[in-house]
Amino acid sequence: MIPAKYFVETPKGVKCKLCPTACTLKEGEIGDCRTRKNVDGVLYSLAYGNPCAIHIDPIEKKPLNHFLPGSRSLSIATAGCNLACLNCQNWQISQKSPEETNNYDLKPGSVVDMAVEKKCKSIAYTYTEPIVYYEYTYDTAKIAKEAGIKNVMVSAGYIEERPLKELCPVIDAANIDLKSFSNEIYEMLNAGSLDPVLRTLKIMKDEGVWLEITNLIVPDWSDDMDLVKKMCDWLYDNGFENTPLHFSRFTPIYKLKRLPATPFDVLDKAHGIARSAGLKFVYIGNVLGHTAQDTFCPKCEKRLIDRQGYRLGDVHIKDSKCEYCGEQIAGVWK
Repeated sequence: MIPAKYFVETPKGVKCKLCPTACTLKEGEIGDCRTRKNVDGVLYSLAYGNPCAIHIDPIEKKPLNHFLPGSRSLSIATAGCNLACLNCQNWQISQKSPEETNNYDLKPGSVVDMAVEKKCKSIAYTYTEPIVYYEYTYDTAKIAKEAGIKNVMVSAGYIEERPLKELCPVIDAANIDLKSFSNEIYEMLNAGSLDPVLRTLKIMKDEGVWLEITNLIVPDWSDDMDLVKKMCDWLYDNGFENTPLHFSRFTPIYKLKRLPATPFDVLDKAHGIARSAGLKFVYIGNVLGHTAQDTFCPKCEKRLIDRQGYRLGDVHIKDSKCEYCGEQIAGVWK
């Protein structure tokens, strides 16, 4: 355990200042994220140097389609999460405490050494929620940056402004889950709220982090096309027209096993709405072979990157420009 970076003592106990949940913990209590504990009036992180998952992934799996395509990312996660999504894909570790999982002993410097040894261009803090292992993410990312390794965060973006602004300078890219555009759905489906996530998107964009956004379309929850349009209009109006948006197909899992998978036509409708709203790079995920996995030039509409799942075919982007018409293509290409 190490002391947490963001907390304050109150008459009712130690109050965590890391995320909008703002847990207040009495002596010995553990926060909703399962990674923060009050010990003698000090908030400690239980998630430091003890990842329960370590893998080498293609960067496209994050998903990041405009950030070092074709490269490999050393991906790590500890147990815990500050949300409780009914459709969580990694609930076996996200809804556990680090005290309940089988963990590796891997301090920040060792993570960076492993990334160098395995020839990974980036380290991804992913699978669960890197916000809840904030101190581990921050310390590792700082060392990685000094070693020339990029840092990638895959997150729901449910974090307070001050810790986010401290983290951004060591994060190169992020994929943020924008789970819906309804506060009510956020509360019932994810145990969170919408506004902090929108604030996170704005801050990361302003701080120069390369951003991509994922919207998982869950039948009966986030498949309202009026809400999809509202979301896309907000993104365009707030300067995210060059930010890749990934509509991802839901498959029945965890507490939503009785729902059907997202129909293909619903994904296609969402894709059309986003393009009509002015978003330049719109993708459909979890549908193998769909043409909307590929990258197209927003000007001449030629295919620039051919993808089959996480594998790349031909790439027609040179010096960040379309090889056919010279249009600037937003992203981090080398």
